[in-house]
Amino acid sequence: MNDKDLQLLPFYRFASDHISVGIHAIDRNGRTILYNEKMKNIEGLDLQDVADRSLLELFQFDQQESTLLKVLQSGEHVMNVKQTYWNRNGHEITTINDTHPVFENGELIGAVELARDVTTLERLVYQPLRRYGEPITFSVITAVSDSMKQVISTAKKAAMARLSVLLVGEAGTGKDLVAEGIHYELSPPLSHFYTLYCHNSDPTILNKLKEDMIALEASTIFCERIDLLTLRMQQQLMDMVNDPTLGNHLFLASVGADPVDLIASGELLKELYYFFASMTIVVPPLRDRREDIDPFVNDYFARHRVRFGSAIMGLTEEVRDIFHAYDWPGNLKEVEILLDEIASMLTVEEMVTFEMLPLHFKLKVQEMREPLKRAEDFVVQSDRDLLPLDDYLREAEMYYLQKVMGMFEGNVTKAAVALGMSRQNLQYRLRKIRK
Repeated sequence: MNDKDLQLLPFYRFASDHISVGIHAIDRNGRTILYNEKMKNIEGLDLQDVADRSLLELFQFDQQESTLLKVLQSGEHVMNVKQTYWNRNGHEITTINDTHPVFENGELIGAVELARDVTTLERLVYQPLRRYGEPITFSVITAVSDSMKQVISTAKKAAMARLSVLLVGEAGTGKDLVAEGIHYELSPPLSHFYTLYCHNSDPTILNKLKEDMIALEASTIFCERIDLLTLRMQQQLMDMVNDPTLGNHLFLASVGADPVDLIASGELLKELYYFFASMTIVVPPLRDRREDIDPFVNDYFARHRVRFGSAIMGLTEEVRDIFHAYDWPGNLKEVEILLDEIASMLTVEEMVTFEMLPLHFKLKVQEMREPLKRAEDFVVQSDRDLLPLDDYLREAEMYYLQKVMGMFEGNVTKAAVALGMSRQNLQYRLRKIRK
């Protein structure tokens, strides 16, 4: 190492420990050689925990599921990959990773991973819709679309026949509400509605379920997102639901995607699917039933007026149009979270205006309203008046920044690196062009 490298070393160390992404580098044998502060926070481990240990000793995932090991084996970059795994303490971690091979003199010497922690976001998406302390029956589910009316009609038939049901749909669509509705539709009724949250990585959750099944009278057991259990845990669940000594319970379950695709990809045990799929009910995403937005919003604000004595009545036409145009990737749960943000700022307002929307949502709306301009829009054409230079440069900058942000799916840090500027500078420019 030359003198210049030695001078730069403290700066590299400082940058590594203060950057907003986790950094984990391994050598060609899979041993950790760099593990920064952010990665320690993400994974809940210290450098002494990972030093001289392979990844497979520290984390629960198959070798082919580790992006670091995949890159080490292939020598190719793996970009923007979502990875869910568990540390040795059983804590679930979800990251979005960019993983790169490291070469020296043409020889692969290791791999380095840049990880963004989305564990909290994932947990938020998986949270159930709020119940306000009351039982969820089909009469209180606010749904007016034909597709949801069909869901409820089919669910009522399943309740009448007392069939096991598999609910299929994206996170936040309200599968848990439909499951609880089935429970309260049963005649004669069962004693309890019990939810097993399968996205909890704790391996003891099935042992707890078994203990509760023994103690409970005949109940409805809803296994939410069975596709998020490991295959070993799915087999354990399969053994439990087939055990005649564990009581006369009704089992319901949900998955987050087409079960046939999940089976084909090795994420769902075929036998477990067959058990639950006496009847399969697909709960459509909100973007395919936008007419359900208004009753959900109206019900939310009606409850807010009763609980907090507010004057809020609903949305202005502008905001309502925005709500109906937006795709809601987080479905009803995303609507609820947004309404929570808006409601936290209410004083005497009667209608939600555009100005009351949170900034992050306004930016999404602006991107939705203003599709990217084409490069030819900035070429001087004979049928177009010349723009003042400042206006032309501003439009060109807006076009280019939006193009780069689109390439990196809105990731400011990666876009800033590609543009050769600081993250703060890019954020300033984005705010400036959006005014």
